[in-house]
Amino acid sequence: MRKYGVIMAGGGGTRFWPLSRKNTPKQLLNLSGKEIMVNEAIDRLAQVCSRSDLFIVTNASQAPVMREATKGRIAEGHILQEPSARNTSACIGYAAMEIVGKYGDGVMIVTPSDAYIRDEKAFAETLKTAVAAAEESDGLITIGITPTFPATGYGYIRMGRSDGAVKPVEAFVEKPDLKRAEEYLASGKYVWNSGMFVWKASVILKKFQELLPDVYADLETIAKSFGTAEESRVIEEVYPRIRAVSVDYGIMEKSDGIFVVPGEFGWNDVGSWDMMGALHEADEDGNILIGDALCLDTKNTTVYSEGRLVATVGVGDLVVVETKDAVLVCPKDRAQDVKKIVDALKERKREELL
Repeated sequence: MRKYGVIMAGGGGTRFWPLSRKNTPKQLLNLSGKEIMVNEAIDRLAQVCSRSDLFIVTNASQAPVMREATKGRIAEGHILQEPSARNTSACIGYAAMEIVGKYGDGVMIVTPSDAYIRDEKAFAETLKTAVAAAEESDGLITIGITPTFPATGYGYIRMGRSDGAVKPVEAFVEKPDLKRAEEYLASGKYVWNSGMFVWKASVILKKFQELLPDVYADLETIAKSFGTAEESRVIEEVYPRIRAVSVDYGIMEKSDGIFVVPGEFGWNDVGSWDMMGALHEADEDGNILIGDALCLDTKNTTVYSEGRLVATVGVGDLVVVETKDAVLVCPKDRAQDVKKIVDALKERKREELL
């Protein structure tokens, strides 16, 4: 069966401000020092799908930069533009309608654009297992990450018993407190929810029709315009009114026939500056230094310099980021709150810094 890769790349990555901006969000940044994150995602999926069958769904405002950044890796016509962000159900449903309407049914592999994967070979093998399961059934398959520590920042999936690599899903669990996360880790029955999915395009559309009929109706209106002179106008008009709901809540948590393939491939969502240790090796003092940095008597600190020298003395557990027009300083344990700076800048109408 034909295999399609769909990369969700519409997020703003506000926790990586000031490096991440409206038109150059996290997925368009080179945080690893090797390649921008969306291109790394493309190259990983190309191990499982033909490059000619890869798609990106991104915000319309980011599309010009996305086309330029991914040139040669993905067909320009396969970069689907969302006029506005309407959460993952609209993003995935739009891609499924595009695939079925223009190219024919097949297995969709849906991944985020901005995760880090250390072992790409193991990642590809995990996806191939999930693809085989989706080909053989009408099940909805998600990829779970075998937990390595009691994380409180991730959602969890409780697995049922199975001797095979594909496990039935018993429940999706919200982000736990530390005590419960420790219990989940000890039980061996839980995996982290990675936000990666594998299913037939036709099957997920049937689920939309059954469980999210209003979303499906809007997507169907868009699909009827495909290939006509009205396509762009209809997308611009209809897409922003689609109800914003996650595919996890709208479909996965309400469906039967949900399965998970646990994977161990060095996954990290690298969601904020304090997670840069997943991409870079720390020095003997626990510091991660990128760019022009001089740190004396400094421990467990991340410094990112885009140009000027950043010097620190006698500090610890900080994040310091320098760009051409802004400097960020915050405690490492407040790195998740960097998005509040973006919110505050919006309130103050500092558009030049967004």
